Amino acid sequence: MTIKDTPEEWEIRATDTPFVGNKTSVRTDDVVMPDGTVATRDYQVHPGSVAVLALDDADRVLVLRQYRHPVRHKLWEIPAGLLDVPGENPLHAAQRELYEEAHVKAEDWRVLTDVYTTPGGCDEAVRIFLARDLSEAEGERFEVEHEEADMEIARVPVADVVRGVLAGELHNNCLVVGVLSLVAARDGDGLDALRPAEAPWPARPFEA
Repeated sequence: MTIKDTPEEWEIRATDTPFVGNKTSVRTDDVVMPDGTVATRDYQVHPGSVAVLALDDADRVLVLRQYRHPVRHKLWEIPAGLLDVPGENPLHAAQRELYEEAHVKAEDWRVLTDVYTTPGGCDEAVRIFLARDLSEAEGERFEVEHEEADMEIARVPVADVVRGVLAGELHNNCLVVGVLSLVAARDGDGLDALRPAEAPWPARPFEA
């Protein structure tokens, strides 16, 4: 059998948006179940995100340490950010995030993987890119604020990141998915066989 996710949408009898925030909102849908009953489902509506696993020539991953208030932790993460503009090209957003958060640019971009972070309670879709052939970006550094003002930057060997993930010491979703996907791709058809950076993304359609 072929294992592949497929789009599907069940009937919605009623919908409401009880909360609207700065970037996200909460929606309540009355959804018709297969047996004809109606169940209420609450979920966060999210614009989508991009993340970048930046790999240097020494086989190190560029990581950031940032405070995340909802989980009361400082987490090691890879550069990431929201798709603030509807229909925004995710590659352009990823390049912007790598520049703003790490002041780094990359010449080689591939799609590493696409994920729904928490599909039981949020519609957030994330595209994780692999960026290689890194160099220092030109121009002034981006002025950070809020949690990012306390952010640390490091480059850590891939093997050390994998060990931290499997030991339960690293928890950020994009970091975990990204580095394990990197290892799987290397063990499979190789990194050059990954999808091109402009590959279609049905979860968040965009213009090239």
